[in-house]
Amino acid sequence: MRISFKWLALLLSLALPAAAQSTLSQVWVPDLGNGTYKNPVLYADYSDPDVVRVGSDYYLVSSSFNCVPGLQILHSKDLVNWSIIGAVFREQPPVAEFRLPQHGNGVWAPAIRYHNKQFYIYYPDPDRGIYVTRASNPAGLWETPRLIKEAKGWIDPCPLWDENGQAYLVHAFAGSRAGFKSIIAVSRLSADGMKVVGEDALVFDGHAKHPTIEGPKFYKRHGYYYIFAPGGGVPTGWQTVLRSRHVFGPYEDRIVMDQGKTPTNGPHQGAWVDSPDGKEDWFLHFQDQGAYGRVVHLEPMVWKNDWPVIGTDPDGDGKGQPVLTHRKPRVPGPPQPLATPATSDEFSATTLGLQWQWHANPQMGWAYPNGPQGFLRLYAQPLPADFKNFWQVPNLLLQKLPAEVFSATTKLTFTPRTEGERVGLIVMGLDYAYLAITNQGSQWQIAQTTCHDADKLTLEAGSPPISLAPAAGPVYLRVQVAAGARCQFSYSLDGKEFKPVGASFQAREGKWIGAKIGLFCSRIGKNNDSGNVDLDWWRITP
Repeated sequence: MRISFKWLALLLSLALPAAAQSTLSQVWVPDLGNGTYKNPVLYADYSDPDVVRVGSDYYLVSSSFNCVPGLQILHSKDLVNWSIIGAVFREQPPVAEFRLPQHGNGVWAPAIRYHNKQFYIYYPDPDRGIYVTRASNPAGLWETPRLIKEAKGWIDPCPLWDENGQAYLVHAFAGSRAGFKSIIAVSRLSADGMKVVGEDALVFDGHAKHPTIEGPKFYKRHGYYYIFAPGGGVPTGWQTVLRSRHVFGPYEDRIVMDQGKTPTNGPHQGAWVDSPDGKEDWFLHFQDQGAYGRVVHLEPMVWKNDWPVIGTDPDGDGKGQPVLTHRKPRVPGPPQPLATPATSDEFSATTLGLQWQWHANPQMGWAYPNGPQGFLRLYAQPLPADFKNFWQVPNLLLQKLPAEVFSATTKLTFTPRTEGERVGLIVMGLDYAYLAITNQGSQWQIAQTTCHDADKLTLEAGSPPISLAPAAGPVYLRVQVAAGARCQFSYSLDGKEFKPVGASFQAREGKWIGAKIGLFCSRIGKNNDSGNVDLDWWRITP
């Protein structure tokens, strides 16, 4: 007997305790419940993923760019069921410089490793250099990130501790900052991994065969040094592996996975991990899905003649292709319970849910959780004095798109105090749209606003506003996202009948990130008091 995903999700939600009901996705569960999984295992923008196994636990990090809390940490026992457990920092350094949005800047591709009973994360800021942070518990607290190499254009660092205790750092270059790209270099690290020492050495030039090679990950196996690195660019590239008997080369190169005859474009840039018993090998990588961001796939991996083959290899040429479904990794103990990164939020805690991120370092007054009373309060923040559009606005409370098709609905109570205060549900990207309630005179107005090429600071355009008397009770805002990231906004005064507002909107990715969805509360100008919105809940449903 076959059970549809919709019915499986319903049965699971009824069987699980309340805490689990609030975190298990209703729109994408990769674990098929029969010993197999479907890709992507993370249907969300966890770009440039890296993973480390410690004992029977796996930990994943990804690029967070300008979004904070930054460097979210995910945990899994079986590489299929993942949960968010923390983040490295609440404020991105340099703190003052990231108080305004710096789209596409900040944390680029990180690496996570475990050494001497500590977790290390290395990440690049392409305008500043290489940072490192450490923690004994991956859920936190993490040390304040330390700049260990000031170098404009160094990106995608990954350490390797050799058997003799010597440490090395592999990295790539951002052409936009360094003025050149498509090469891989290796430096020596101090034994504790906290300082780059000596000169940087070129170990591989990818211009001829692997243009835009970047994102290197460093490993050692059977006396070979391996550098796993994507080539060919994000949307259409492939996974390259370099190997050498010597850390500084020369390195042989081989393509070990590409799209093949599958629908999974650009499969590359990720992490090799093994099972706790060492008998299985797996590879996690991203796939660029435009507005949905760079979603994460899990591939089986085998070694042949000391070369990895990733995915399936139907013609036996040593170059694999991605899988759509596959047997789950074999792990010790009973099957793992279903888990997905949190999306819905009842706002019943005294801290923000781990799925939420701001577009810049948060400041006092943006948000106040009130767990005992079950709501999150956002205060109306002044728009920038030179406001053109929301590309300039830092106080956007956002999360990643969680699946190809879904609805996001929020229940809110709006309490404006001055003219022009506004609360909105926004789908943010290079093009964006939002549905907002604005306090206008003695009336409220509901309208959809759209902006195209927001990064060029183009002006917004609005749909004809709908006038309402100020609501005595809650208001419900909703956006339905259809296949291809086509969005339709609507609102309701009773939570049952939703009225569409505006034309459908085509979501678009942001700068190096997928589109994001969330909330804001704004006003024009400053005075000595502010209106607010109390968010009762936020729910992601089919």
